[in-house]
Amino acid sequence: MQNTFIAIEGNIGAGKTSLCSKLAEEFNFQLVLEQFSDNPFLPLFYEKPDQHAFAVELFFMAERYQQLQQYIKSPDLFKKGTIADYFFIKTLLFARNNLSGEEFRLFQRFFQILNAQFPKPDLLVYLHRPVSQLIKNIRKRGRSYEQEISPEYLQSIQDAYLDYFKMETGAPILVVELGDVDFINNPGMYQKIKQLLVKKYEPGVITRSLINEVI
Repeated sequence: MQNTFIAIEGNIGAGKTSLCSKLAEEFNFQLVLEQFSDNPFLPLFYEKPDQHAFAVELFFMAERYQQLQQYIKSPDLFKKGTIADYFFIKTLLFARNNLSGEEFRLFQRFFQILNAQFPKPDLLVYLHRPVSQLIKNIRKRGRSYEQEISPEYLQSIQDAYLDYFKMETGAPILVVELGDVDFINNPGMYQKIKQLLVKKYEPGVITRSLINEVI
C-alpha cells in the first residue's frame, strides 16, 4: 500500500464512514472516525442554524483537532497506516458555508493556526453522489436531527468542496463518482474502489466514475 495516510471526504450521506471502516479492517490501518454525535449543538443547529452555527462549528473544530492530534502525531505502531472519514479542511469548508461576516473571519484565524500543524494526506478521496441520492441515504439511516436537511444545503456543501479542489494543488485528490452505487452490499464495487485507492497519484484532481461499471 503506497498511501499510508488516506482521508475519505464527501457530503452528508455519501458513505464515508462505511467505506473507511471496511478499508481500515482490510488494510490494517488505524481508523479515525468523526464523533459528530458528541456535538451537543448539532440538533440545535439543524433547528435554528443562524443562532447555533458558530457554536456548532467551533465545537467541531476543537474535536477534530484533538482527535487528529492523537492519531496522526502518535500513530499506532502496529498499524500500517491511517484512514480517516474526514480531514481538517472540512472544518473551514463547513464554516464558510454556515458562518458569515465577522464570525467567519474570527473562525478562519483560529483554523489557520491549528491547520498548520497537520500534514496533508497522501491521498484525499471525495465520494461524489447527486443530492437526490444523498437525501435517500440520509432518510434511510434515520438520524432524527438530519431528516430536515434541505437539498439546497447539501448542494451548498457539495459546491464548497468542489470549489476547494480547484485551488488545492499540493495533494492528490481522487473524486469518485458513485451515483447510487451500493459498495456495502456489492462486493465487486467495493473492490473497484479499493483498487483506485492503492494507486499513487500526482498532486491535483483525478476523477474516476463507477456509475456505469458492470460487475
